[in-house]
Amino acid sequence: MNEMLDAIVIGGGQAGVASGYHLKKKGLQFLILEASDQSTGSWSSYYDSLKLFSPARFSSMPGLKFPGQPNGYPTRDEVIRYLQDYRAKFQLPVMRNQRVESVEMDERGFTTRTTAGDTFRSRTVINATGWFHNPYTPAITGHEMFQGRTLHSSEYRNPEPFRNQRVVVVGRGNSAVQIGVELAEVSKTSLAVLKPVQFVNQKLWGKDLHFWVRLIGFDTFPFWRFGKTAPISSAVNDTGRYKERVAAGKPDQQPMFTSFYQDGVIWPNATKEPVDTVIFATGYRPHLPYLQAIGALDSQGRPLHSAGISIVPGLYYVGLEGQRSFASATLRGVGPDAKFVVKKLLKHLKQ
Repeated sequence: MNEMLDAIVIGGGQAGVASGYHLKKKGLQFLILEASDQSTGSWSSYYDSLKLFSPARFSSMPGLKFPGQPNGYPTRDEVIRYLQDYRAKFQLPVMRNQRVESVEMDERGFTTRTTAGDTFRSRTVINATGWFHNPYTPAITGHEMFQGRTLHSSEYRNPEPFRNQRVVVVGRGNSAVQIGVELAEVSKTSLAVLKPVQFVNQKLWGKDLHFWVRLIGFDTFPFWRFGKTAPISSAVNDTGRYKERVAAGKPDQQPMFTSFYQDGVIWPNATKEPVDTVIFATGYRPHLPYLQAIGALDSQGRPLHSAGISIVPGLYYVGLEGQRSFASATLRGVGPDAKFVVKKLLKHLKQ
């Protein structure tokens, strides 16, 4: 394309369409480039039983209320439908199967090239991919000799393939515990943890935790104004079920194993135990190689930015964890972040 757009948005998930909403509201010319054949971000790749940790009443994006029971916790499929409806309602220009290969810049703006062979010119770029598309698996001694199956939690869908197996889930966060509890119904499952799992009550005095977080202002507290990113809690949101199941040993908790051997894992006490499957619920890491050439990343590949404003003029981010607040990177948080970023983007366009 030879047209010079006001903005290119990289990523068509929740951060991308929230950015699109605010760009369209300002009358700007833009395109949203989505790597997959859907515009639902990472949601289509998550496990079947996943639910939001925030009730529907606190999970809406700008301009469209999340449907259903306000105090219910939306399922993965309900979020997918919501994002599809969001894109359609606001007629956002999402181009699918456009995985970004490189971003270059000159005095006029940016040139974005995709693996589909297309080229786009724009005065600004909003990177809205987050990094949930880049699963992290730690290097553990002996991994290469293990004859069982290993996978990241991003590959897990449901417990049926693991029925009657010996399974170890590595991690102590929400995903690790949810998957572990689900697997413990059909298999012998352990959580391998560096520290014991911590739980936080989902409801306090009859109200969901997010009610209180919002009431005291923590949900949107501007940590970035003090040169910090918002803290990310490792505690597991719990209505009582998960804590109860872990306390009952379904799954149990074990100190993180030290290494693999051919048939299983070696625990810290040197005990070898045969294991069928190890699932790493160990999170994600940034992977934005197409921004490296323009000096946007640090030596670890992390974006150099303040509140989503890159050190590279005209480049912005939406969807990063802790970007501006505790809610950043969540369904409820990308809207305010996108609004803030588009306001800054407009000032850049007027220069």
